[in-house]
Amino acid sequence: MSKKMIIANWKMNPLTSKEAEKLFTGVAKEVSTIKKTEIAICPPSIYLDILKKIRTSKIKLGAQDAFYGDMGAFTGEVSAQMLYNIGAKYVILGHSERRAQGETNVFINKKIKSALDASLIPILCVGENIRDENHGYFNLVKMQLEECLSGISKNSVSKIIIAYEPVWAISTTVNRKDATSADSLEMAIFIRKILSDKFGPEASKMRIIYGGSVNEKDCADFLKNGGVDGLLAGRASLDAKKFVEIIKICEASSK
Repeated sequence: MSKKMIIANWKMNPLTSKEAEKLFTGVAKEVSTIKKTEIAICPPSIYLDILKKIRTSKIKLGAQDAFYGDMGAFTGEVSAQMLYNIGAKYVILGHSERRAQGETNVFINKKIKSALDASLIPILCVGENIRDENHGYFNLVKMQLEECLSGISKNSVSKIIIAYEPVWAISTTVNRKDATSADSLEMAIFIRKILSDKFGPEASKMRIIYGGSVNEKDCADFLKNGGVDGLLAGRASLDAKKFVEIIKICEASSK
């Protein structure tokens, strides 16, 4: 059985490399005894080279996005291979904030294939903007999964992590609502069914994690009752103390 996983998405934070080092070190010094939980931190890519020099075997580094080309005339883009070469192991793809900028499932699919080719582990974000009474959100998530994972071989799917991220629960969403572990469980069961139908027995090796303004207060409930294998933390990961608390709660839940 795979270890549970806690992933930090720092988004466009912090402002300086000195602050990034302080935040990373603040987490690293508190997780030396963690054994049953995988930890990954995804900072802005400009900090990857600095943070990889802080020696810790407990925390892996990830990126928040990657382009699908290896190299070429793509101004402003950073490829999956470049990120791997600089020390990243994971990459978040299809985050709702990027989808809101126009990123499509087809485009995300290209990025996933490129990430796998570069030996990065993709963290594919899926999730609905609203929960309509007709349960149309199931069809939306099904489409995201099928189109984003189109053409991915059964031999590769175990390397992909699915992050369920209900947009309506994210802290930056207008009129947001709190998601519950029941919401997470419902969607985790549905996602596993879609993955099983598409990939067969290999789908059981894929981890599903929950994101959506998870914090140190509700993480235990999501880990225990949400049907997930870990968490993707945003705002809470920018506070070393809170993020460490989430990690330790996850570690305790694995005993």
